[in-house]
Amino acid sequence: MRQPNYNLERKLIKQGYQKIVGIDEVGRGALAGPIVAVASMIISQKIPYQIFKIKIKDSKLLSEKNREKIFAELSQKVIWSAGLVSHREIDQLGISRANILVIKRALKKLEIEPDYLLLDKVYNFKHPQPWQSIIRGDRKILSIAVASILAKVYRDRIMCDYHQKYPEYNFQQHKGYGTKLHQQCLIKNGSCGIHRQSFLKNLSP
Repeated sequence: MRQPNYNLERKLIKQGYQKIVGIDEVGRGALAGPIVAVASMIISQKIPYQIFKIKIKDSKLLSEKNREKIFAELSQKVIWSAGLVSHREIDQLGISRANILVIKRALKKLEIEPDYLLLDKVYNFKHPQPWQSIIRGDRKILSIAVASILAKVYRDRIMCDYHQKYPEYNFQQHKGYGTKLHQQCLIKNGSCGIHRQSFLKNLSP
């Protein structure tokens, strides 16, 4: 499988854009916990060559151990921020509106003002600066792939912390997604304080 590349970012830089930010979110389909978005900007045009050596891929295609290792390296090579929308807010807003909100929160916390945004596929997004929504952007665009890995590790750590509070749900293993193990835990224990009640309604009895 081909790795994400920096071609689009280089093209935008030639057009005069300097602060190109990649954005991706994780946790959209989980039954428990928050959704997390990361907005990240690669600091220098020279850095992509270093990032390529790390073998960046879509975060879902990497092992947890590799994601943690890459996270440690990437966090020193990019400017980034994370936004979070809680399980309660997801129940109140619905996942589509929550998805837009988490992106806005990540951008609001970013220490720089971007002049161009690159997002993994997103609907109904509005922003004063130019932006592109790219299908499977986390597999094609380096800036989005970087954001994807940072977001995945950031959220995984949150879910591992929740495991300490709710060990009977094994959140450290499935991270809140609707795996067979998670559904078995729900059958045995019922829901807990971080489950998305609006999502549980859709589960088969």
